[in-house]
Amino acid sequence: MTGQDHDFSHLDRVGRVTASISRNPRLAVTLVFGAGVLLAWLLLGAMAIRGAESRIPGTDAPGDLMLRNLPQLPLPDFLERFFTLCLAPAPLDGGVGAQGSALVLMWFLMAIATMLPSAAPMIRTYCEIADTARVKGEPVVHPLILVAGYVSVWLVASAAFAVLTLIVNAFASPVQMLDPVVGATGAAALSIAGLYQFSGLKEACLTKCRNPFAVLFSNWSAKPGRIFRLGMEQGVWCLGCCWALMLVMFAVGVMNVFWMALIGLFTLIEKQTAGRLPTRIAGAILLVWATALLVVSV
Repeated sequence: MTGQDHDFSHLDRVGRVTASISRNPRLAVTLVFGAGVLLAWLLLGAMAIRGAESRIPGTDAPGDLMLRNLPQLPLPDFLERFFTLCLAPAPLDGGVGAQGSALVLMWFLMAIATMLPSAAPMIRTYCEIADTARVKGEPVVHPLILVAGYVSVWLVASAAFAVLTLIVNAFASPVQMLDPVVGATGAAALSIAGLYQFSGLKEACLTKCRNPFAVLFSNWSAKPGRIFRLGMEQGVWCLGCCWALMLVMFAVGVMNVFWMALIGLFTLIEKQTAGRLPTRIAGAILLVWATALLVVSV
């Protein structure tokens, strides 16, 4: 590019900022990444508040008292409708299809809020490799293509979790769609999550998540389709690493934002820590918890 190409002085302030962002892929992906995670947490927090307000007295979930005391914010009608579809114990006028679609979106927001931050090292690694290639004058695919491939895997997984939510709700019949599942069903969810922490597949996926450079570098391409598939591959490794932890949400209440934050934090730490100690400690805690839940429910 020539010096004239870099001169944005003829633009207004918004135009100069937009042009600068367009020339800086790392800044663009950081802004989109941060905005997406923040928006997901805001929507999930608002839904959690609505859930706490609508619970029958005496059936409070952990944190409900604090959630009820948070400031009330007016929400547009489409969000109120979305929250109602997710929280209703049975399909509303829109039927199972409308409720299922809302649950897919809800689980996808949960994945963005809890799992996308743990992908930050992978995205940063791609940006570093891309910067090196750009300095050499090589063509580079925008990192948002990689992110799109990654989140597409979690979108598919969200559909599976939505179907599971409908099935669990049909058999467990909680007061609210997203209330904690107790008894044998809750113990089963915790047991599966706990046992998976000790599995070889969990370790293999975790190893891939911890070392993104080798995979990204060896599969580097200037073709958007291949980078999208590379993002999907990273998403599959992340899903293989974390899917069982998402089952814990059934035992604590799917809209329990405090547990969402804890699982998101643990996932981030687990992927950045060498060794299996955190993974095994988490697995042991989940198995003890499952046993205790089963004993209490008998």
